[in-house]
Amino acid sequence: MDFIVGLPRTQKGYDSIWVIIDRFTKCAHFIAVKTTYREQLQIALGTNLIHSSAYHPQTSGQVERVNQILEDMLRACALTYSTKWDECLPLAEFAYNNSYQKSLKMAPFEALYGRRCRTPLNWSEPRERVIFSPDLVTQAEEQVRFIHSNLKRAQSRQKSYSGKRRRPLVFEEGDHVYLRVSPMKGVHPFGVKGKLAPRYIGPFKITKRCGSVAYRLELPPHLAAVHDVFHVSQLKKCPRVLEEVVDISQIQIEPDLTYEEHHIKILDQKQRSTRQRTINFYKVQWSNHSEEEATWEQEEFLQTKYPRFLPSTSN
Repeated sequence: MDFIVGLPRTQKGYDSIWVIIDRFTKCAHFIAVKTTYREQLQIALGTNLIHSSAYHPQTSGQVERVNQILEDMLRACALTYSTKWDECLPLAEFAYNNSYQKSLKMAPFEALYGRRCRTPLNWSEPRERVIFSPDLVTQAEEQVRFIHSNLKRAQSRQKSYSGKRRRPLVFEEGDHVYLRVSPMKGVHPFGVKGKLAPRYIGPFKITKRCGSVAYRLELPPHLAAVHDVFHVSQLKKCPRVLEEVVDISQIQIEPDLTYEEHHIKILDQKQRSTRQRTINFYKVQWSNHSEEEATWEQEEFLQTKYPRFLPSTSN
């Protein structure tokens, strides 16, 4: 399971999505929650949250992929239902669970229940008229074996593909490395970061190797809130420590390794009309980026995040 956070707050107060995936059938549940839900749930259960390797999609790649699909599905509704995306979640869940999965060779719903989802679109099909027979259990067992076989083949194929492309990167204690961070412009709807490329800060000294793919870094005091163990994919070797120091004293790095970008000026503006309203967009140049890297932002987002920005530039 995973959480998609930083979404526009709905009229019911929801700003996050709890994504739950069944690893075997790929069936998913999307639940609208509030940011504080995780902490409240752990307090109620008396448990502690143990994070996986930070920023390492391979640890929970299945959920990460579903998160991307879900965000794409919701993004299509964002312009019209920006504060009612929670009402679209059941439809998004239905569409996902009834979409064909290549690794399963069927839809997750069919893998879970042993039959296709009965909707008004397929009620007239002959196979939907067949009443369940006493052979239901036998058919279900055959279905499970079929799914398991397809999953094993798909996982083996994906492992062979990744193994061909992946080259082992090994560091030693005492080496200096850069740490990758991601710029963001406040809380952007649905986690969109624009075309801003990842950046690196540091270098930092490696103090310990943790397992085969993670390292502990010696971080400065102002990064004390950041967990100091990182997967190798987040690191880049620094060959000349004294000559290649990235100054981060003016950058506020968050615990999730993001930092906020600041607007500089508006380059252009346009309008997009929907059935219900007309939405204004502004092309904004951000700090540390050229005009070619400017991004289109909604007027509503700019007014909420930077209330003094538009009035001074739109006259």
